[in-house]
Amino acid sequence: MPLEASLLPISNRVDDLNARYAHHGGADVLSHALDDPMVGQTALVSSFGAESVVLLHMLSVIDRTTPVLFIDTEMLFPETLDYQREVAEKLRLTNVQVIRPEREKTFLKDPNNGLHRTNPDACCDLRKTQPLEAALAPYDAWITGRKRFHGGKRETLTFFEAQGDARIQINPLAHFTRDDLAEYITNNRLPRHPLVAKGFTSLGCATCTTRVDEGEDVRAGRWRGKEKTECGIHFSNGNTVRGDVKEHAV
Repeated sequence: MPLEASLLPISNRVDDLNARYAHHGGADVLSHALDDPMVGQTALVSSFGAESVVLLHMLSVIDRTTPVLFIDTEMLFPETLDYQREVAEKLRLTNVQVIRPEREKTFLKDPNNGLHRTNPDACCDLRKTQPLEAALAPYDAWITGRKRFHGGKRETLTFFEAQGDARIQINPLAHFTRDDLAEYITNNRLPRHPLVAKGFTSLGCATCTTRVDEGEDVRAGRWRGKEKTECGIHFSNGNTVRGDVKEHAV
């Protein structure tokens, strides 16, 4: 990042980026973000979940050498691990980095893999938030797959957000609808996550994800029966979101 850009507060850079790219489509936002000096070094963070292939395909067309960070919490569905390898190979992504929690920490804090039942926030922090924060340390910005139709405070998502004073979050698909995603996947003949056909519309760890019934919110199967709706890797006013997203201004 040029020195003059790095000296500007992140909030100022975000305002400038949103003003300049407000009327662009998702692919254009992604392409410009990867080349804009106001953004800096950027990585894409992907769960390789139900909707992930759209953003991953866009990235493969624009620059398949861009770092892709995949957090393997070691509690994911086996189908997700298989799908991650399949999609990376099909799209010829050359810089997929598999990030795992530190073994010593998981042994000390979750030796029996039962923390998700007693304290799901602590489990997400241990297995997802901390590993991701460490992996993002070298980067000025990161790309997410969040969308407005997911509801809650995501309904007001902008293309660029400030993660406090740390880095910029980029949401190229903020304005995509479910129909937009389905059309993109069909038109580009992209593989779907195998669990989508079985009723999983949003995928996380196998321990905390259930099927979604017709008419339910797309994320209703995540931490079902709990107030928790976010894993903790997204931020509100620079703070990690660890509880109900409705309590936070994203």
